[in-house]
Amino acid sequence: AANNWHPLIKVEVAEALPSMVVPSVAAHHGGEITWEKGDISGQSPMSPHTAAVVSAVLAELIALMKDDDKETAGKACEGIQSVIELCGPHALSPVASDCLENTHALLTKTAPCQRGEEMYGDIPDDDDDHDSFMTSVCDLVGAYGRVMGSHFVQYLPQFLPPVCSFAKSSRPPSDRSMSMGCLGELAQELEGGISEYWQSVFFPAILAGLADADDNVKRNAAFCTGVCCEGLGENIASDYPQLLQAISPLFSVDPTAGDSSAACIDNAAAGVSRMIMASPGNVPMPQVLPVLLKALPLKNDMTENETVYKCLLGLLQMNQPDAIANKAEFRRIFAEAIAEGSKVDDETKEKLKLALPALN
Repeated sequence: AANNWHPLIKVEVAEALPSMVVPSVAAHHGGEITWEKGDISGQSPMSPHTAAVVSAVLAELIALMKDDDKETAGKACEGIQSVIELCGPHALSPVASDCLENTHALLTKTAPCQRGEEMYGDIPDDDDDHDSFMTSVCDLVGAYGRVMGSHFVQYLPQFLPPVCSFAKSSRPPSDRSMSMGCLGELAQELEGGISEYWQSVFFPAILAGLADADDNVKRNAAFCTGVCCEGLGENIASDYPQLLQAISPLFSVDPTAGDSSAACIDNAAAGVSRMIMASPGNVPMPQVLPVLLKALPLKNDMTENETVYKCLLGLLQMNQPDAIANKAEFRRIFAEAIAEGSKVDDETKEKLKLALPALN
């Protein structure tokens, strides 16, 4: 079926292929394979049966990346992502060079499904199709960082320029948001591995993203700010004043304007929380902490609860003077977070309950 001429059938095949790996993982690994990011030393955690299924499935998906139909190529990227995230670096390692080469071709618009485009210049076709397809490609780049870890750093010189090309102001907001999101994922997964590219790529991209008119772009730029500070620590402390200045307008976004606006503030709060944890001495706490506290609890992006409360609890444990001075705000936030119907996870709630009595 993968060789069928009809694009709809090929799309279905690309979508179905990864599910062939699942029964083997269920039968041989109790439903989950434990793998370490970037670790291909030692024995593979995959059973011989799983390894054989994975090898066959990835071979088909890699071929479909080179299909002349965009949706098929996009689905193939999604399939590869789900297989390597399930099975880890030992699954990717034998085919990594083919995967990376095909992904780079898609990013630089030189893949078979994009051959017609250079004839007509850079005209985005149907925006949705263009978007969802390229989002799958960028998501796969993020997955390489997650699975390969530091091994992916050597490929950044090839991958960063095409990813950043989607962040140009001339691109639609969805492209700019996608590009910023991809940079954030890479920063989170590669940590200190991006240090060589901080000044030339990540820092300018973040400043442009935080100043963007679109809330989704701003949101992803705020996330990227936080994970870069987390991964690079004191090395970028000299850039804190500029970053804080750039992120501060996000706290004035109207959270009632929609989900992306509310998420924008939440990601700004999490970004500042990560900055504080990474280098507390370089954050002017008397100015920053009241603004951060006013934005809490989070309204939309609950995945950042752990980050925000880890920061607040850390400040209280350090007896940080500005935290002590704002005890009433801490009390309000913690009380809302542990209230009935709150979307904060149970583990965090327990920690907050333990901290509450000391705030009286």
